[in-house]
Amino acid sequence: MSEIRHHCSVSVVITTRNRCGELRSTISSAIGQSVQPEVMVIDDGSTDGTSEMVIEHFPAVQLIRHEESQGYIVRRNEAAKSVSADFIFSIDDDAEFSSPHVVAQTLREFDDDRIGAVAIPFINVHHSPRLLQHSPDKDQVWIADSFIGTAHALRRDVFLKIGGFWEPLIHQGEESDFCIRMLDRGHVVRLGCADPVFHHLSANRDLGRVSFYGNRNNVLFAWRNVPWPYFGAHFTATFVNTLVHTLRSPVPCLGLKGLGASLACCVRMRKDRSPVRSATYRRFRTLRKNGPRRLAELGTM
Repeated sequence: MSEIRHHCSVSVVITTRNRCGELRSTISSAIGQSVQPEVMVIDDGSTDGTSEMVIEHFPAVQLIRHEESQGYIVRRNEAAKSVSADFIFSIDDDAEFSSPHVVAQTLREFDDDRIGAVAIPFINVHHSPRLLQHSPDKDQVWIADSFIGTAHALRRDVFLKIGGFWEPLIHQGEESDFCIRMLDRGHVVRLGCADPVFHHLSANRDLGRVSFYGNRNNVLFAWRNVPWPYFGAHFTATFVNTLVHTLRSPVPCLGLKGLGASLACCVRMRKDRSPVRSATYRRFRTLRKNGPRRLAELGTM
């Protein structure tokens, strides 16, 4: 067990592109946290005056500005390398902490060396009042298969040791890929009990891009991570299920292109296949299929 000290260093990192108006609330909620974290904004090629707004209204915030967009996966990796904090908190640029205590509450949940990440509770406020990725019990440590990128915290040393998010994914699906590889190194995702993050689901979202990369990366996850003897059945089921879901969608075109691109990527990046251990795969599948488990049960999974 490890003791989380109040003076340990914390960074809140926000990657953004062309969401200047929404970003102001995100930054305000970050700098208003009770533990006074370092706050870093990485502008991924915005053209709407985002960087100018940050400089004018939040001069104490660290800003890294890029003229060319490379996507939030690349930028989150860049942020992890740029900060020096022990713990990294990441929220989307259309989200905000609901209270000044979220970071402090979550920081206390890294109370075991095996916890590599905490999934912070959040609400998609324009979609449903449902509280997502929340622990069912405050008195015990509950673990999940993954976290959702809009609200999570990481041990920086663990994140860098694993190599961060896999950048060829570009967009979508990096969390599961990272978490199964983290599990393979003996670290788990804890479900948090903190005050929630409010996720506002910006209208400025490219749903076609989400569909393309979502399908592509579903297949790439299986191709990269699933070991033998499970690979054949898992890969086939993933491809077929994704295809069926896409064909039933209102606009399947980009999703189908994503599936086609996935096969080309499997061939082109065949040297990147690096499956996890069979025991890791079985544990991950148990968590994904059956839901959260107590950390004390990890050895029996």
